[in-house]
Amino acid sequence: MCRNIRTLFNFDPPATEQEIQAASLQCLRKITGFNKPSHANEAAFNTAVAEVAEASMRLLRSLETSATPKNREEETAKARARAAERFGLEPSAN
Repeated sequence: MCRNIRTLFNFDPPATEQEIQAASLQCLRKITGFNKPSHANEAAFNTAVAEVAEASMRLLRSLETSATPKNREEETAKARARAAERFGLEPSAN
């Protein structure tokens, strides 16, 4: 799984269209191996990104859970702590 793609379900506030678009772009970059597609592939790539983003939005809006929504700041802090432990770094305060 691409490390740059973040979980977007069950957050308060919900994931934004920009976050969903960015995750879709990262997913398709991983699938295709393109950081930036060639001019010949650009239209197909951009269409696929839009379709994946649209499907992802529909999915996220239709999912249900009884769990309480996650807090973005707390999840970010946990991720930084895991990274610091994994890589032996000082946790960042950003």
